[in-house]
Parts: sequence; structure tokens; C-alpha cells
Amino acid sequence: MSEPTGVIHDIGYQRYTGPRLGRRHVFGALYLHGLRTAFGLGRSAKAKIFPWLVVGIVVVVAAGLTAVRTQTGQVVMTYAQFADAMSWLVIFFVAVVGPELVSRDLRSGVLPLYFSRPLPRGDYALAKLGALASALWLLLGAPQLVMFLGAAFTTKTGMRGVWDELLDLLPGLLYAALWAVVFASVGLLIASLTGKRAFAAGGIVAAFLMTTPIVGTLSIMPSRAVNELAMLGSPSTLVQAVGVYTLGDRLVPGARAEQMIGGFGPVYLAVAVLLVAGCVALLLLRYRKVAAR
Repeated sequence: MSEPTGVIHDIGYQRYTGPRLGRRHVFGALYLHGLRTAFGLGRSAKAKIFPWLVVGIVVVVAAGLTAVRTQTGQVVMTYAQFADAMSWLVIFFVAVVGPELVSRDLRSGVLPLYFSRPLPRGDYALAKLGALASALWLLLGAPQLVMFLGAAFTTKTGMRGVWDELLDLLPGLLYAALWAVVFASVGLLIASLTGKRAFAAGGIVAAFLMTTPIVGTLSIMPSRAVNELAMLGSPSTLVQAVGVYTLGDRLVPGARAEQMIGGFGPVYLAVAVLLVAGCVALLLLRYRKVAAR
């Protein structure tokens, strides 16, 4: 009878005895990781090129507007108008970052690893959504802060001028938050439908840019009511219409606002809320199905 040849080696394995932080900390870690991913932090230099190029553009534009205001004393662009002016950059930022946040995970098949932890399926989607919305708000809000600091340090009316600038800044930051929430909701939903980042990016750009001609077509229809509701045709113009309704002269003069949306401001606001709620609901449903595979 031969002697057994198997040997058990003690490799020093020890059970984890540290604190188990649970669901809230997992959610926070996933959100922070998503926010860092949006700006390429902790990744290769190549991954940092696009997001920081966009950041550089918006900051340079804000600094230029501040310099012109300092020299001439004229407000070239309000804080809220700055968000509108940078909307095309926001679209491409979402088209690149959204797929990075979710399409890569779908393609590499790591979702079962995420969901093997104390992380409900909905928390994954909400953490990614929160990260993208936060990144967009920082992208639009940080340059507004640059504009505010420039105006505050050059005001000729002392603290009263600083206070007036602050009262103008806060609506601008809220308007930037509206852009961020709407664009993040729509963009992340589209990105979650495919694991191919190129397809996801193309779908996002199409959703925001190819719907714009619909607005142009509706705006020249013979019906005045149709003209005033034309901005419902695209997510971008929907956000602008809500801004016109809620911010008024901070965005456009009163007469032009009346011409753009008439008395349909509450309708635009309700549609924006429903759009965000619908996108979030579909996003949660999407990940419930993905995790069940």
C-alpha cells in the first residue's frame, strides 16, 4: 500500500476580522469611484485628456468673461446664460463619460461581482447616476464660481455688490443642477442599454442633437400653441424652457420669454420632472433585469 503524497501547506490564510461597513459605505464608495472615473482620476493619462480638456475650455471661457466684465464693467453673460452657452460641451461630456461609467461594466461582465456584495441592484444604478449628475454640475458650476469671484473682488459697491452677485449666482447653480439631472438621467439610461461604448455614445448624441430639428419644425407651424410647445421636442430645449419659466430675466428678457413658451411654463416643468422620473424608473428596471441573468 503506497504512502499518501498529498501535502497541505499552511499559507497563512486568516479570516477578515475588521469592521463590515455595509450597504451605505458600499454605495458611497461606488459613487466616489464613479465621480473620479468621470474626470479620469486614478486612470491612465489618456483617460484624463477629454474630461480635463472640457474642464479647461469652460474655465477659460469663464475667465475670459470675467476679464471682459472687469475691463468694461458690462455683464456679457449671466451665470444662468453660461450654462446654456456650454450645453453643447455638456452633451459630448455625457456621451463620453456615461458609457465609461456603465457600458464598460456591462461589457466586462463584472456586475455579478458588484451584486454579490451588500449592494442592491438599484443602488448601483443610483450611485452611477449620482456620480454623473455631480460631475456635470461641477462642470457647469465651477466656472460660475470663477465668474462670481472675479465679480466679487472687483465690485465697486462693497458688500452690497457681493451680496447682489451671490443672489445672481445661486439661481445659476440651480439651473446648472437642472441641466445635470436631466442630462445625466437621459444619458445614463441610453448608455445602460449596451455594453459597446461607441454605440452608447452615438445614441446619447443622437438623443440630444438629432431631436433639435423637431423643435425647429414645430416652431414654424401655423399654430401659436404648437410654437409655444415646440421646445418639448428635445431634452436640451426642454431644460432651456424650464429655465425661461423659472428664472425669467436672468435667462432671457420678459418679452422674449413670453414669445418662446407663452403660458406653458408649468407644462414644461411638469414634463421635465416626468422625464427625469421616467428615466430613473427605466434605469432601475434595466438593472433589475441585468442582474437577473
